[in-house]
Amino acid sequence: MALQGSYRNLRVLDLSENIAGPLACMILADLGADVVKIERAGLGDATRPLPPRRGDTSTVFLTVNRNKRSVALDLATSAGRDAALRIARGADVVVESFRPGVADRMGLGYDDFIAVSPDVIYCSISAFGRGELGHGRPGYDALVQAFTGILSLTGSPEGPPARTAISVVDISTGMWAAMSIMAALADHPAGSGPVRLESTLIDSGLFLMCHQIVGLLGGDFHPQRLGSAAPSAAPYQEFATSDRSIMVAAATDRLFEKLCKAMDAGHLAHDERFSTMERRVERREELAAELQAVLATRSSGYWLTCIGEAGVPVSPVNSLEEAVDHPLTKERHLITNARGADEPPQLRLPFDQARDFPLEAPPALGQHTQEVLREVGFSEDEARQLAHDSSPTG
Repeated sequence: MALQGSYRNLRVLDLSENIAGPLACMILADLGADVVKIERAGLGDATRPLPPRRGDTSTVFLTVNRNKRSVALDLATSAGRDAALRIARGADVVVESFRPGVADRMGLGYDDFIAVSPDVIYCSISAFGRGELGHGRPGYDALVQAFTGILSLTGSPEGPPARTAISVVDISTGMWAAMSIMAALADHPAGSGPVRLESTLIDSGLFLMCHQIVGLLGGDFHPQRLGSAAPSAAPYQEFATSDRSIMVAAATDRLFEKLCKAMDAGHLAHDERFSTMERRVERREELAAELQAVLATRSSGYWLTCIGEAGVPVSPVNSLEEAVDHPLTKERHLITNARGADEPPQLRLPFDQARDFPLEAPPALGQHTQEVLREVGFSEDEARQLAHDSSPTG
């Protein structure tokens, strides 16, 4: 079966903003769902104006909102709220990312949606959850990285904590939300009633730290910042050559022996200090100094060839530009363009059949307002008036 048709009969109402919720909905959209994104009239998704931009629209917004239809409504008005609930009558899934309690006060909470769609799957996304301690706490990716300990373990041992450059918590939360929705769809026959789901940034952040947490609680291991190094293997880090850095990952005794041979440093393989992985980890800095002294004598190209031909995992430390332009990246066909001339580049979902997915460009704010309103029973005049009332000049 072609994956892109998996959810062709699914209607999703996307009331979320930023990255996590929109990504969850985009995954469903790429798999064939009809995703209607309701945005704030005149403003749109909070990411639309963020730099960097392509034209007038943020590249962040463009990244996680393709294959959707945009409806602009003033949800602070009864007309806008009622229109959203009317659209929801045909929805199988609703995803929202209001701060806990806000949707209920707006008349767009779980109870409001199940009143119009009794079998709806309702997924809430927030930073810290709707519990007593978490519901009032706002949060973004970086804040959750700080709270969960990710920040404290990122960066060099001599420097301050560092935020990971990628929005790792937001993106993983979007993936978990999509998976929870898929699981609910697989076990949710018609007439079985509503399902309430919750995906939070804090849970995603803590789960990203899973083996550090288990090591702490189950083995009394207290991880520290290691820069590019790893806590459980050595040598497994970045090294400087005469011209640029390379990453070496000799994660087994056999690979360490091969590395030493390739570097013409066989004496290190027989050095009692480094004879086992446990000893190499304990003496990581001593071992790194020995290897660094050798690696600094020749170019990255020389070492990448010698070490790679020996069967040891090794890579240049590429810039983003180099990674994107690499022939291997091009071979994967992950980066492509949406349909239409001059549309921004897109990254397909990393599925086996992903290259066959049709990609429609992310919508302009309110691009499909009248179209969707007419589909749910508004007359052409009513749809036009409501769209006008929801426009910045309406």
